[in-house]
Amino acid sequence: MKTSNPVLSRLGQAAERERTAGYGAYGPAGAAPGYGQPYPGASDYPAAPPAVQPMTVDDVVVKTVTLLGITGVSAVVAWNVIPESMTGAAWIGAAIIGLVLGLVISFMRMANPALIVGYAVVEGVFVGMASKVFSVIAGYQGVVLQAVIATFGVFFLTAFLYKARVIRATPKFQRGMIIVMGGLFAVMLINIVLSLFGFSTGLRDNGPLGYLFSVVCIVVAALSFILSFNEVEEGVRAGLPARYSWVAAFGILVSLVWLYLEILRLLSFLQGGDD
Repeated sequence: MKTSNPVLSRLGQAAERERTAGYGAYGPAGAAPGYGQPYPGASDYPAAPPAVQPMTVDDVVVKTVTLLGITGVSAVVAWNVIPESMTGAAWIGAAIIGLVLGLVISFMRMANPALIVGYAVVEGVFVGMASKVFSVIAGYQGVVLQAVIATFGVFFLTAFLYKARVIRATPKFQRGMIIVMGGLFAVMLINIVLSLFGFSTGLRDNGPLGYLFSVVCIVVAALSFILSFNEVEEGVRAGLPARYSWVAAFGILVSLVWLYLEILRLLSFLQGGDD
């Protein structure tokens, strides 16, 4: 199973390893029901359950909701516990730790629920501090609630369009998304480095270029859900072990956080333009 989602890119390889190692959904590799002849007396015993339970869509939904709940609780706690004087440091610290954990999870060959839950906690601190900066420190009233509503609205709309097959994760679409996402992240990284040396590209400023860049990021973040939905669908079809539902949920969480931050920034631009 080939994949183009950078977060879920190893799921197909994992499924192949599981089958090769002999731990598919039906036990030993190749030993599907009815394969070969039973040992004498085997019929006297109940059939053994599958060695590994396969992943289902419901598994992914439950894990995604769980991670979102953890992220939300962590964000609320961080907002109320961390003082304003420490907001910037906590924001940067959570961003760095979250980036490291995200890269580790993305390139791990084994799903680790504890590590993924830890990532959700750190992302909650990051989201909470970002929200506090925009709402309390910068004074953009109401943008947090608006951004949350808009984020889930876009998510469910994208899910509907995918379910209705209005948008399909064709190989061409996947390749294009990888190129665009890679380009966007490269531009963001360059912009951050330039800002450290006092150069402003205008990509993150309240102006026409900033508006345009934010809209592009929002569209791409929304379309990244299509990649995640496709990977979940293919993972279920390939019989991935249930524990990989954590990895799938992690991929969706990454896209949700990115989408929320981009919408939050755009709303702050629009509110600031009215002043």
